[in-house]
Amino acid sequence: MSEIHPWDVPAHDRAGDSPTSERLQKVMAAAGVASRRVSEQMIIAGRVSVNGVIVDELGARIEPGSDELAVDGVVIQLDQTKRYIMLNKPSGVVSTMKDENGRPDLRQYTEKYEERLYNVGRLDAETSGLLLLTNDGDLAHVLAHPSFGVEKTYIAQVRGTVYPATIRKLLAGVELDDGPIAADKVRVMGEPNGGRSMVELTLHSGRNRIVRRMLAAVDHPVEDLVRRRFGPLNLGTLPVGRTRELSTAERGALLTLARDARAARARETGSAAEDGE
Repeated sequence: MSEIHPWDVPAHDRAGDSPTSERLQKVMAAAGVASRRVSEQMIIAGRVSVNGVIVDELGARIEPGSDELAVDGVVIQLDQTKRYIMLNKPSGVVSTMKDENGRPDLRQYTEKYEERLYNVGRLDAETSGLLLLTNDGDLAHVLAHPSFGVEKTYIAQVRGTVYPATIRKLLAGVELDDGPIAADKVRVMGEPNGGRSMVELTLHSGRNRIVRRMLAAVDHPVEDLVRRRFGPLNLGTLPVGRTRELSTAERGALLTLARDARAARARETGSAAEDGE
């Protein structure tokens, strides 16, 4: 009979084998999911998973520093050293922590936090709206990397009247200097006013100034641009130039998106490797 090593068994099945492991319901309570008693009920009901495996026994333990906990499929933040801040970036501020040309940068919004925060992706200086600041490098990589295809939604004020034919062209794809690009969703908001139209555009590209270039390519130059949505996050009523902590639900949505994106990417990579055999 072959020997079974502890590291060959999921962490939540290795009750008491590590000084850092903790009872699952205790970790859930500490993470703010629910009280220990309610957490126990969730476990028994089969609503809790650790590293993708349903755990329905109250004796289960978890390694908070390395295991992934989810309730009803939503990832729970266990590492309380990670910060997630939403900023409504004003126009005129560059998306960097220190601008070598002396322009207004993001330091004015991050210096009040103890953690060293960085921006996830960029908004060009003339564009305002939702920018995520965090010290979670793994999450930032997934959200910012083009291969993971995180959706962003913008509202643009453009010159001229935008007709249905233009909407169809943006959805079908326009040719730019760095290759073709198509929007995922486009709609005109309200009626044209003063020779200008408001357009809501959603896409998952991370190319530089992509929305401005797309709209210029269909002869509707952008006069004002705001990013309203980034992945599962919505700007809501956050005033320009203000920051706020993400809610528990928002953090869970982000962490779940990152988990699912990594899993999808791994499946694609695995399929590509199999096809190449």
